[in-house]
Amino acid sequence: MTMQWMLLPLRRYARFNGRARPKEYWMFVLFMLLCLIALSIIESALGLAPARRWAQAGQYWTSAGYETRGGPLVKLFLLGVFIPWLAVAVRRLHDSGRSGWWLLASIIPIIGQALVIVFLIMGGTRGPNRFGQDPVEVGEGGQTRL
Repeated sequence: MTMQWMLLPLRRYARFNGRARPKEYWMFVLFMLLCLIALSIIESALGLAPARRWAQAGQYWTSAGYETRGGPLVKLFLLGVFIPWLAVAVRRLHDSGRSGWWLLASIIPIIGQALVIVFLIMGGTRGPNRFGQDPVEVGEGGQTRL
């Protein structure tokens, strides 16, 4: 059942109308995170991820690190899930009665990003709103639950 929630936004690929429950959005975010971790491990094992070593030395300390950036597999995955993520985020904002244009507030550092995250965390309005029926009352297939 959990996997269905993770893949639901992929089935609704570019559907920007309607509403999405918090569970649909956050399970998709979890799915993307797990896939990115797995792809990063695979890329590192295959030597596909570009890497950079760095070292700094100060008077009383020395630090060194190893940084990797996403390789071709990560970039292709992010390209493939960008539109479904955008669509489910817009539907998530619709659930609380907000326009999808609120996502643009995340361009504003810290304050705008925090505001958008709070909107995505907040519960939706009960009953129908201007964006459609309550997704809790309506099943995935558009049939009302009894």
